[in-house]
Amino acid sequence: MALVSCGFCNFLAAVTTLTIIIITYYKWSFQYWRRRNIPYLKPKIPWGTSSNPLKPKEFIGLRLKRQYDAMKARGWKHGGLFSLTRPMYLVLDLDYVKNILAKDFQYFLNRGFYYNEKDDPLSAHLFAIGGQKWRNLRTKLTPTFTSGKMKMMFQTLVDTVPNLIKTIESDCASQTPIDIKEVLGCFTTDVIGSCAFGLDCNTFKEENSPFREYGRKALLMSPLLMLKLIFGMRFPNVAKSLGVTTVPKNVSAFFMKVVKDTIDYREANKVTRKDFMQILIDLKNQTSDALTAEEVAAQCYVFFLAGFETSSTVMTFTLYELARNPHLQEKLRHEINTVLEKHDTKITYEAIQEMKYMEQVINEALRMYPPLSLLNRKCLKDYKVPDEDVIIEEGMSVTISVLAIHYDREYYPEPEKFDPERFSEENKKSRHPYAHIPFGEGPRNCIGMRFGLMQTKVGLATLLRHYKFTVNEKTLEPLKMKVNTIITSAEGEIWLSAEKI
Repeated sequence: MALVSCGFCNFLAAVTTLTIIIITYYKWSFQYWRRRNIPYLKPKIPWGTSSNPLKPKEFIGLRLKRQYDAMKARGWKHGGLFSLTRPMYLVLDLDYVKNILAKDFQYFLNRGFYYNEKDDPLSAHLFAIGGQKWRNLRTKLTPTFTSGKMKMMFQTLVDTVPNLIKTIESDCASQTPIDIKEVLGCFTTDVIGSCAFGLDCNTFKEENSPFREYGRKALLMSPLLMLKLIFGMRFPNVAKSLGVTTVPKNVSAFFMKVVKDTIDYREANKVTRKDFMQILIDLKNQTSDALTAEEVAAQCYVFFLAGFETSSTVMTFTLYELARNPHLQEKLRHEINTVLEKHDTKITYEAIQEMKYMEQVINEALRMYPPLSLLNRKCLKDYKVPDEDVIIEEGMSVTISVLAIHYDREYYPEPEKFDPERFSEENKKSRHPYAHIPFGEGPRNCIGMRFGLMQTKVGLATLLRHYKFTVNEKTLEPLKMKVNTIITSAEGEIWLSAEKI
């Protein structure tokens, strides 16, 4: 009994000692921002100012917005946060945001995302990679998204429109509530599949189209994936040495095969197309500094995911707000019809460029529902904040809350109101240029922005010229955002009713 009692006491002492060490370490870590003269929100053990990453209770964009609002109410220009014991820097002041994204970009070139080029080649795409490798690849790919290249791909995009109309027509005739995100996801999947891979994805015809299925799987944020991402971002070298991957193996195998088969077919049969894939194949076959097949696949992969999900998200929320505001819907419809009459009723590249109110409507939807609610950067070397006695240390994770800036009453009175007039030329000029950053800004802004906006405008013009939309009772209002997601999405989906005009 004495031995048992002694063993228990030793165990209890060890646990007590370990607990004291952990608590002491937490308390010491939580003084980080105080030691650096930066105001911070009070953290709590064990999650800091974050929440349990495996069981989040709210959308991360909304949590960051609450923290931004708390700092703003105190008059702070920036502030400190903690993810567990790890300090994170949140930027509020728009001049500071401009410095980080553009003016002092050399300090914040990397996003700080984990990727593993050797074991997980699809993860090493333009959005994730950093350093000189990013610079080289960005330089190669930038010409891919010029207005000339957009015009070249435009007809390929328009050729996917009939299936979209056919689907809405069927739902309209049967008076079936429309899961508009699903329908638009099929449309953008077909568009991206055609423009990125030169393939007919058949998402409208096949309920379980492979592209749609693997696209969903690639964006699924499981607890295991969250752990991998957190570990990889915290200890990238260790994660790479352990072969940690973040793209599911079946997703990786599918996209690698699609890209390889497409390249082999085109090169063997001397087939060329006016699409993104052809541009990448040409870069692969150039005589110097060529892309590898894996690099081609990685860029196709991220172009596919970003293209189909973000554009369908923007169109979904745009149609939702127009359905809630029928007078604005009618105003946009009038512009669409007026412009198309000048172009023989055809949707052309030139026609959609003339739709200025369309652009205002989309920009307001992007303000209220930015697909990416935050921007991440990693400080590459010690950075002195201008006009402050503050140093941001090398390796620091920097966060910019896009959602919070877009709802800041200083820039947008009545931010919960959908008002496209905020984006009239006069009103845009009166605001700080970094008060609206749905695509980021500076050298690492979204390279596919033009393509995304182009397919969004085509989709909206196609639908609004033929149908009037109202919110169906199946939509859960007020909207609540999904918790386990990267892209801003509504719980229960958004359901609309369509009426033929």
